Amino acid sequence: MGSSVRELAGATPATRDRYVDLLRVASLGAVVLGHWLMAAVTPDGVGNLLAVVPALQPLTWLLQVMPVFFFVGGFSHALSCRSLLRKRPEAAPGAVADSVYSAFLRARLQRLLRPTMVFVLVWGAAALLVQLLGGGGGLTGVTLRMVTQPLWFIGIYLAMVALTPPLLKLHERYGWGAFAGLAGAVVVVDVLRFAVGVPYVEFLNFAFVWLAVHQLGFLRADGRIRLRRAALLAGGGLVIATALVAFGPYPLSMVGMPGEKVSNMAPPTLALLAHGLWLVGAVELLRAPAARLLERPRVWRTVVAANGVAMTAFLWHLTAMFGVYGALLALDVALPEPASAAWWAQVPLRLALAAALTAALVAAFRTFERPAAPAAPGTPGASGAGPLAALGATLCLLGVLGLSIVGFGGLLDGRTALLIAIPVSAPAAVAMTLGGWLLVERAGRGAR
Repeated sequence: MGSSVRELAGATPATRDRYVDLLRVASLGAVVLGHWLMAAVTPDGVGNLLAVVPALQPLTWLLQVMPVFFFVGGFSHALSCRSLLRKRPEAAPGAVADSVYSAFLRARLQRLLRPTMVFVLVWGAAALLVQLLGGGGGLTGVTLRMVTQPLWFIGIYLAMVALTPPLLKLHERYGWGAFAGLAGAVVVVDVLRFAVGVPYVEFLNFAFVWLAVHQLGFLRADGRIRLRRAALLAGGGLVIATALVAFGPYPLSMVGMPGEKVSNMAPPTLALLAHGLWLVGAVELLRAPAARLLERPRVWRTVVAANGVAMTAFLWHLTAMFGVYGALLALDVALPEPASAAWWAQVPLRLALAAALTAALVAAFRTFERPAAPAAPGTPGASGAGPLAALGATLCLLGVLGLSIVGFGGLLDGRTALLIAIPVSAPAAVAMTLGGWLLVERAGRGAR
C-alpha cells in the first residue's frame, strides 16, 4: 500500500461510517469469489458447479450478497444527494433542481462509468481483432459471450442512481412506508406472475426488488435500522425466504441456474427480496464488532486500498478467470471433470492464478477508477441539464444491460439479443453507453 493510501486512511473524518466501506468491498469480493468457484470450465464450454452438485446450492444464501451492495449504495446515495442540496442554495426546499440532479448523476456515475467504458472499449477492440483473424471458437468464443455478463449489475446500479432523488423525497415523506410500497409491489408482481399468469409482468421486479433493498439504505442513513429492527429484518427475512422456497414456486438457489424454469435472480423474485432482508439485518447486527476492528490502522488502510480498485477488479475478474483457463489449455494442462477430486484439488491453484492475473489487470487499469475533480459547488448547470442527465443515464442503462445480454461473440455476424423485446447488437449497445456517458458528463459540468 502506497503513501497515498496511508494519507487517505489517516485523513478519514471521525464521522465517516467505515463499516459501509467494508461492506462495499466485502460484497464485491464475495461475488468475485463466487464466480470463480462456480465456473465449471471444460474444453467444450462453461457449466455451473451448482448444477453439477445441487447439494451446494444452499451456499448461495451466503455467497449471493448483491443485496448488501445495493443496500450500501442507497446509504451512500442519500448522503451524497443531501450534501449537494446543502451546497446549492438555489434548490427549493424539498425539491431537486436541475443543477443538483445533473451534478449528482455525474458525481456518482464517474467512478462507475469511466472504468466500465475502458473495459467495454478494450474488450470490443479485442473481440473485433479476434474475429477478423478468424478466431472466436472454443473457449475464446465462450469468453467473448460471457465476459460482459456481470455488467447487468452496473446497469441496475445506474437505474438506482438515476432514481435516487425522487425516491429520496418519497423516503423523507413516508419513511418505512416508501419501502413497504416497493415491497408490496414485488408481492403484487409475483402474484400476477405465478397465480394469474400475466405475461412479462415479472420483469417489473428488476426495478421493484432492487429499489426496495436500495430504499433500506436510505433508512440506514437516517439511523432507522437499529439493533432491534436489524434482528427483525434478519429473522423475518430468513423465515420468509425459507417458507417461500419450501412451499412456493421458488427455487433453492439464490443465483440463476442453467435450464431452470424459474430463477430467483433473473427476474428477481419475492424470495430474493426476503433473502436481501435477512442479509441486511445480519450485516447490521455485525456493525458494532466490525466498527471496532476498523479502528485498527492496518485494517482500515487495507479497506481504503481495496475500495480504490474494487470496481476495476469486479470488471476484470472474469477476464482473469478465462485467461487462467486459456493458459492451462495452451500448456496442455488437463482440466479435471468438474466436482471430481482432482478438480477440487486444483481449486487453490486456479484461485491463486486468477487473483494474481486480476491484480495485474487492476494495476494496468486502476487509474480510470480514480475520481475526477468535482465541479465547483454552487455552480448552476445550464437550463435543461436535469433532463439531459436523465436521458444520458437512461442510454447508459440500456446500453450496459444490452451488452451484458448480447456479449461480444458474433460481433461481425450481426448477432443480437432481446432487450425489453427490442433486438440490440453489441455495437449499438456500446454506442448507447458511450453516448449516454457523454451526455451525463456534459450536463454535470453545465453547458456553456
